[in-house]
This record gives sequence, C-alpha cells and structure tokens, in this order.
Amino acid sequence: MLRKLGAALAGIHYCLRTQINMVIHLLAMAAVILAGIIFRVQPWEWVALTITITMVLAAEALNTAVEVTVNLYIKQYHPLARVAKDVAAGAVLITALGALFVAYFIFGPRLGF
Repeated sequence: MLRKLGAALAGIHYCLRTQINMVIHLLAMAAVILAGIIFRVQPWEWVALTITITMVLAAEALNTAVEVTVNLYIKQYHPLARVAKDVAAGAVLITALGALFVAYFIFGPRLGF
C-alpha cells in the first residue's frame, strides 16, 4: 500500500516539475482558499470549492498522463495523437471554466457582481 501511495505522489511530483499549468492551478487553488477564508464562505460553499478544485487538478493530471502516453508511442506527428492531446486539454479547459462559474457564484455576490 505504501508503494502505491509513493507511486501516486511521484506522479503528482512529476506533474509539478514538468507542467506549468499544474503550478498555475495550485496557485489559483491557494488564492481561492485564501478568498474563502477572507470572505468566510459557508460549509456548503467549501464543499463546492473543494470538489471543483479537485476536479481541475485531477483533469490536469490526467491530461499529463495522456500527453506522456501519446509521446511514448508516437515519435512523429499523427493526427489522432493530436486529437488525443487536444481532447485531454479540452477536458482541463472544461473543468477550469466550470471552476470559474463556481467561483463567480460564490464570490461574485461578495464582490458586488
């Protein structure tokens, strides 16, 4: 079990070392947590924020896994490899846009929007 935990942590570490977008998402997460503390969000809002943050980070990790796997098997350009990478990146975009909507609904009224 510890070996599996170690492998998972190694995967997260790889994402942090190689993917600037993962670092950006973590900085956004820190900003959201700070805003949640400052604006004293309700427990149900923390749940929504936690689920949203988790989805974005997980999507970014899965995007990285797809990119690495495609790069492992395809050495030259192939249109289907591009589609796989684009779809995985699109999944990250979908979750990030969803996160923006959640943030708007939670923090917007507190900021006068």
